[in-house]
Amino acid sequence: MTSSPATRLKPLRLDNVEIDFPIVQAALSGYSDWPMRVIARRLGAPYTICEVMLDKFLVELKERKRTSHFLHISDEEHPVGGQLMGAEPEQFAAGAAKLVQAGFDVIDINFGCPVKKVLGRCRGGFHLGQPDVALQIVRLTRDIVPDEIPVTVKMRRGIDDTDESRDNFFKILDGAFDLGVASVTIHGRTVKQRYIGPSRWEFLREVKRHVGDKTILGSGDLFTPQDCLDMIQQTGVDGVTVARGAIGNPWIFAQARALADGEPMPDPPSLHEQRDIIKTHYNLAAEIYGENRVSPIMRKFGIKYSMLHPDSKIVRDEFAKSKTREQWWQVLQERYADDLPGVHPDGNWHKAQGSENCGNG
Repeated sequence: MTSSPATRLKPLRLDNVEIDFPIVQAALSGYSDWPMRVIARRLGAPYTICEVMLDKFLVELKERKRTSHFLHISDEEHPVGGQLMGAEPEQFAAGAAKLVQAGFDVIDINFGCPVKKVLGRCRGGFHLGQPDVALQIVRLTRDIVPDEIPVTVKMRRGIDDTDESRDNFFKILDGAFDLGVASVTIHGRTVKQRYIGPSRWEFLREVKRHVGDKTILGSGDLFTPQDCLDMIQQTGVDGVTVARGAIGNPWIFAQARALADGEPMPDPPSLHEQRDIIKTHYNLAAEIYGENRVSPIMRKFGIKYSMLHPDSKIVRDEFAKSKTREQWWQVLQERYADDLPGVHPDGNWHKAQGSENCGNG
């Protein structure tokens, strides 16, 4: 499907927060830290959400250099969202207050994480099975967060596909909007499904029809710019959040903007363009984590960036083995020396990998 100027996408609005383009970066546990968010913003993402944080962790967090990166925000990021996950409504609200204090522009409530250890601690997607507790979390969070800061919710389509699960989903959805949330993001898989099988986009269409003019964002199986436009056009959602499709490919946002303007799909970034962004990403990570910690943290990003290289398997293996800045720079010097054309990442590769990270779609 080719976009045209007649289907140019509308900006997104979360109460008083204006977002100029409705394709944004999702919260990604273990990934959407400050360096990743900054890179995404510089390459066209209009809004990003930080990796999900536990309410208990935030309430007990002390001002220490080793943990300062969790709440680090820079001026160029705004608007930026902070995502929160927890079990107890009162503690959840206290955690939300810490995110407000840190300077996040939007507070996002995670009712979607399907990871077993999260569910076992009554967090994330567990709340889809207890709507009264979920709505108490929304109520107390909305009460403690200042009126000018939007509160949003991330959900899956239910615990499973039973009638009871469906009823619980719509009770939470409708109740959250009644309590004043600015938007709800829906991932088209169930909690039990995790990342197995396709995301059910037709459910997003049903939800959007159900809520009318309230703001719904879609999530799930968005691995290419065209996927993002297709979800909006096929389901009628107001925007989408790109999760796994943005890891190692922050160019997806500029590419989606081009398609939405009726332009041809841009070429993938050349090897020199990739090299420059990887260097910038590494330096930003060193700035926030310190030189001693940066290489292990960057390894997972290097593996993802390698998907855009024509010799992806070789580059992937070399990034995975790099333990120092010098080794990273050697990979860049040797494998990115010639400014050859890059390749578009294979969305099927993402789907085959699945994920155990809350927020990934």
